[in-house]
Amino acid sequence: MRAMNLTLLTDLYELTMMQGYFKNPTDQIVVFDAFYRKNPCDGGYAIAAGLEQIIEYIRDLHFTPDDICYLRSLGIFEPDFLEYLRGFHFTGDIYAIPEGTVVFPREPLVKVIAPVMEAQLVETAILNILNHQSLIATKAARVVYAAKGDGIMEFGLRRAQGPDAGIYGARAAVIAGCVGTSNVLTGQMFGVPVKGTHAHSWIMSFPDEYTAFKTYAQMYPDACILLVDTYDVLDSGVPNAIRVFKEMKEAGLPMKGYGIRIDSGDLAYLSKKAYKMLDEAGFGDAIISASSDLDEYLIDSLKAQGAKINSWGVGTNLITSKDCPAFGGVYKLAAVKTPDEAEFTPKIKLSENSEKVTNPGNKIIYRIYDKETGKIRADLICLDGEKFDENQDMIIFDPIETWKKTKLKAGTYTLRELLIKVIDKGEPCYTSPSVMEIQKICRQEQETLWDETRRLVNPHEVYVDLSEKLYKIKSDLLEEMSMKHLQR
Repeated sequence: MRAMNLTLLTDLYELTMMQGYFKNPTDQIVVFDAFYRKNPCDGGYAIAAGLEQIIEYIRDLHFTPDDICYLRSLGIFEPDFLEYLRGFHFTGDIYAIPEGTVVFPREPLVKVIAPVMEAQLVETAILNILNHQSLIATKAARVVYAAKGDGIMEFGLRRAQGPDAGIYGARAAVIAGCVGTSNVLTGQMFGVPVKGTHAHSWIMSFPDEYTAFKTYAQMYPDACILLVDTYDVLDSGVPNAIRVFKEMKEAGLPMKGYGIRIDSGDLAYLSKKAYKMLDEAGFGDAIISASSDLDEYLIDSLKAQGAKINSWGVGTNLITSKDCPAFGGVYKLAAVKTPDEAEFTPKIKLSENSEKVTNPGNKIIYRIYDKETGKIRADLICLDGEKFDENQDMIIFDPIETWKKTKLKAGTYTLRELLIKVIDKGEPCYTSPSVMEIQKICRQEQETLWDETRRLVNPHEVYVDLSEKLYKIKSDLLEEMSMKHLQR
């Protein structure tokens, strides 16, 4: 499955449009933006993820003889177009926000600049990869934040919507801060920690719980987390675990990475009672791990109740982003030009829904930081080539409610351009960091958010503003389209 050719991972209409352009030749170079309109999970931000796989997809994009044969069998593609596809390769440029970066609605996460046929073909796969991994990374970041420094282990593979969702969902979860995954294939592919304990079936396969615990401890003394809720947590599971821990201690074992896991029942009550029993027996430093349909809200509630849990296993609700199953990223045409034109002509999509009106033009993004705290003040979408001087005052404004303005005094802010080139004339020009390196980047990125933006409920919105030049172009296009409509 890892070697699968993804060239036909596309919607049929991408190919029918390609044939339309082929039969009606155009030399247009276009700009497409991939962005989203609303933060997932009603949160204050999202996490960009999936770029490494997008780059690999573009690098490997080609139509095999089997692909051509299948397309011919559909009876809708003409021989000359199929012959063109035999030699197809991507020749454009792609810019993207690096993985692990915190991002906000309406700003391009990926920008494709390419001949129109090429830019059209790659739409579906880019969105598929970007939407899924960014969704799971965002959900995982919320779960990690709720745990307040406790370790979160991802183990949702058996509940994921298929192998790819399990593999790349686990990758995204580790990027966002999970300390490891139960998914061994993800561990092999991306060099991330794999972790796990044992199942209830292990306990049930032995004559008694104590023997099951003792056997497991003998095999894995450095990672001895015992599942204590197969029969009765407080009357059986924890006492038998303590008995085994005492034997390990008497045997001179180092007693590192040991503890218990609770997978059912009232986790707050059981963890507090279990901790008291462990502490009185001299094992107050034991790990108390919990699972059982956890998400960020339940973890936050359990922390508020004083639960004595310091390690969390999160499966279904994380790997499926159960409460928000789609990221909602879209891919929209923003500008066109011919090879002999120096500048792009901005394009805009209209809608009766104002949030669906697109931002036109070939754009870049500046992130504006408060110089004193390092926190994000706002993001500014600009036209390519616009420059700003940090030693001058800057006025930014809400592009919808334009009377809302903020003056940033000279010397109080810093700027960072977010989009970087990752594909140059069809060839990768960016090497993705390792997943664990991206995790460090993601942790640093989240530290640039104000606490009010990170809260789980009713977070503060980070403003994504437009430069004056871009706002004027957008306003002029809207006015032009409105006048044309009135003249009909």
